[in-house]
Formats: sequence, C-alpha cells, structure tokens
Amino acid sequence: MVTQSAEFEKAVKDSKKLQAKPTDDELLQLYALFKIGTGEDFAAATKPGSFDFKGKYKYNAWKKAVDEGTTPVDAQKQYVDLIKEFKGKYGFQE
Repeated sequence: MVTQSAEFEKAVKDSKKLQAKPTDDELLQLYALFKIGTGEDFAAATKPGSFDFKGKYKYNAWKKAVDEGTTPVDAQKQYVDLIKEFKGKYGFQE
C-alpha cells in the first residue's frame, strides 16, 4: 500500500470538479498516474481482450508510465501538477 499525500487526495477530488472534460490523451495520462500513485500493481493487471479498445488504451498508458520508471511518489506529484494545469485550462468549480 502506498501512502497518498494530502495534495494528491485533494487533486483526485478536484479532478471531478473541472468544468470541461480534458482530452482523451490527458485522461489517459491522469489514469496512469492515478494507478501508479495509488500503488496499483501493474504486474497483477489483466491484459484487456482483443475488442476492449478502451481497456487497451488505459492498459497501454499505464504500461508506458510503468516502463518509464514512474514511482508512486513521482506519479502523485505529476498528477497534482496536471490537475493544477487543468484547473487553469478547463475551469474549476469550487
């Protein structure tokens, strides 16, 4: 289990309050960082089936971040930074 920083937990909550939806690529990046930041074990993940296109995109984004050596601490920091960027880009509802 990975200890989640208060900033990361707040960013996760704030991600649900963006006024506009980020692009698919941005959402995939957030997904991968969230999975790593929460300590999900990629090695235990089930590879999606042939026709599960959405699952494949998510799996591949997560795999890419793992292959890049992203640690849970790094992932949490990157997630927080992205949400800060998205608040300015997409608007934010308090």
